[in-house]
This record gives sequence, C-alpha cells and structure tokens, in this order.
Amino acid sequence: MTLAAPLGEATHWTGRAMAKAAGISHRSVQRIWAAHGLKPHRVRGFKLSNDPKFAAKVQDVVGLYINPPEHALVLSVDEKSQIQALDRTQPGLPMKPGRCSTMTHDYKRHGTTTLFAALNVLDGKVIGQCMSRHRHQEFIRFLNKINRETPAEREVHLIVDNYATHKHPRVRAWLKRHQRFHFHFTPTSASWLNAVEGFFAKLTRQRLKRGIFRGIVELQAAINRYLAETNDDPKPFIWTADPDAIIEKVRRGKQALESIH
Repeated sequence: MTLAAPLGEATHWTGRAMAKAAGISHRSVQRIWAAHGLKPHRVRGFKLSNDPKFAAKVQDVVGLYINPPEHALVLSVDEKSQIQALDRTQPGLPMKPGRCSTMTHDYKRHGTTTLFAALNVLDGKVIGQCMSRHRHQEFIRFLNKINRETPAEREVHLIVDNYATHKHPRVRAWLKRHQRFHFHFTPTSASWLNAVEGFFAKLTRQRLKRGIFRGIVELQAAINRYLAETNDDPKPFIWTADPDAIIEKVRRGKQALESIH
C-alpha cells in the first residue's frame, strides 16, 4: 500500500492516513515502515545530465583533479550570483543554556552582489572578487585578475560550467590572446563536478546564512574576510570518487527513467 499512490489527491502517505486506510494503529504503521526502510515523507531531488559528451567531460575534469598537468595550475572557476545583503527586521536573542539563538523570519533587503571565485585545487587557495553584476564584461575582468595573480610562465587550466557568459565571443577572443589559459567545461546539469561549489557551500553556511548586513559594503567586507581566512589556512582539494563509477551510475539512472516512461 505504501508503494502505491495514496487515496484521493494526496501527494504521499502519512502515518495517520495509512493507519486509517489499513485499519491498524499509527504506531504499527511506524514499525512496519521502519522494518522495511520506507520513508514516504521524504523525497530526494536529482537531475541527470543529458549532455551527449557527459562521459568525456567527466573524464577530462576528474583527470585534472587526480592527475593535474606538470608545471600548470588547475583552477575551479564559477560565480555565486545574487548574494543578498539581508538585515533582520528585529534584533535576535543570543543562545543560552536550554534555548537556541533567535532570528526573525522576515528581513530587509539592501541589494545584491556577485562573487567570482577561482579555487586552486592544488593548494586550496581562492582568488575572489565581488562585482555588482555577472555579465561577460565582469567575467573578463575576473580573468584579468587571475592573469595578474598567477605566475606568467605557468599554464592555467580553468574548470567552468556551461553558463552563456563563459562562452561569449569576447571571452573566446580573450582566450585567443592569452594562450596559456585553457577552458574545461563540466557537463550540463553537473555543477556538482566543479570543486568551487564546495567553497560556495561553506561560505553560505559559515558566513552568509545567519549573517546580518546593513548594506552591500558590509556584505562584501564579510566575504573578503572569509576569502582572507581561507587563504591563511588553505586545504588542498582532493577528489576521491571514481569517474567510471559516476558514469555507470548515471547510465543506470537513465535506464531506470526509460523503464518508467
């Protein structure tokens, strides 16, 4: 019954709805679900890449992580856009024994900023720059910053996603003028393959999610301090997943979807 659709127009079974439909107690439903590993209240999101060159791109990107070219830099590059400077409408209370800290659910917006970041997977340092927008003009400005802050004699391999800005004609023209730079694109719908996403996640958890910012200047200052702290104690990025296992998992996922449809 749990694996079938619930009664009426409900989207999923609840314990009490199942108890009523099956004529047993709520606690019995919970025991049966626990014994069979059934959790109808949970759902996991997913997105399978339909990129025809998925396997080749995974091998290319993971190859850079596992076996980077000698005397070259490998930088994972992306932008975290629309970072909001949020200020709470009322001051919260600090944590105390027996009570967690408090924060109002509503907030005041004071504008947004975009963080361009390049994570050096070899040593864990990050080149970052906050800008007001994330067009190809800003991306080229960030590429120029990377060019200035990396040794001129080193080849630079940039791992980027398929955002249109990264493929703009002026960006391609910039690459032709800077022959030491090489782009490696992640597969479509596979941003998780880009190592800098992990840095963005930590930035959000540790500095932005509970932060209170009364303006763009405060927000950018907090981001810049986080960049400085990261670079003071960098951690090299170490890739551990087998690329063949990733490719096989996606293949099985597509087969499962095709069997349903």
